[in-house]
Amino acid sequence: MAMKNCTRVKELVFLGLSQSPEVSLALFLLLLLVYLTTVLGNVLIMVVVSWDSRLHTPMYFLLRNLSLADICFSSITAPKVLADLLARRKTISLEGCLTQMFFFHLIGGVDVFSLSVMALDRYIAISRPLHYVAIMGRGRCTALITASWLGGFVHSIVQVALLLPLPFCGPNVLDTFYCDVPQVLTLACTDTFLLEMLMISNNGLVATLWFLFLLVSYAVLLTMLRSQAGEGRRKAISTCTAHITVVTLHFVPCIYVYARPFTALPTDKAISVTFTVISPLLNPLIYTLRNQEMKSAMRRLKTRLGPSEGRGQ
Repeated sequence: MAMKNCTRVKELVFLGLSQSPEVSLALFLLLLLVYLTTVLGNVLIMVVVSWDSRLHTPMYFLLRNLSLADICFSSITAPKVLADLLARRKTISLEGCLTQMFFFHLIGGVDVFSLSVMALDRYIAISRPLHYVAIMGRGRCTALITASWLGGFVHSIVQVALLLPLPFCGPNVLDTFYCDVPQVLTLACTDTFLLEMLMISNNGLVATLWFLFLLVSYAVLLTMLRSQAGEGRRKAISTCTAHITVVTLHFVPCIYVYARPFTALPTDKAISVTFTVISPLLNPLIYTLRNQEMKSAMRRLKTRLGPSEGRGQ
């Protein structure tokens, strides 16, 4: 009866990253710089891969998709965070909160599946180099990317579908700066223990096992590379190392957030900033600074776009 008489809240209030105007302004300038750098860096990767015919290979085709996902992922939370840092009252409608959660888990799922597809791509390139181009053709890469987006969609729909029936009729304050399952679930006016355990197993346990599986896969690849020699071996090790770094940066915060009981800890906001804002910035830095082919392609693009007078001379 209590649930039937429950008046559903229409608005949620964020406590945000800081209550101090001075700190909020400093965070606004810092996060604005990070967000713009993230977008420009990932757009640059997409432009270079699309423009340079030497990069029209499966690995860079998949990297371009990851860059698109990173732009979307950071854009789900960053603009709202930036606006709230300059606002006295930080609010979001319940519908807006659920929508943000849907797209957050959609793109987060795409990231996970994309990193898995990139691991598969490296495995085929190293274990079956003579058949690599035939196996990882453009059609198969497109199918794998499409499957990544469909997987992210299914994962996200499950998260939102589990939250929609819950009664939100009492507390409406979130001690965070964006909407996600752990924080929103605690606002429900009912016992959510079983649902919390389901979410932890669905998100946290799966993410942990997936992370370990990817690490073991890359360990196997690095072991296989020990029997090879030459420049190809060095490039393959460098690529695998970059992939391992990106996988770790993505999965470790994810495991921290979802693989434990949904109780607030002092480090939650710092981890969440790393997860939602910093990680998408590090991906283009890692893939460009450690990748000679990408750096060479950027130099060729810079030369192509240089002043016409300089090229004429």
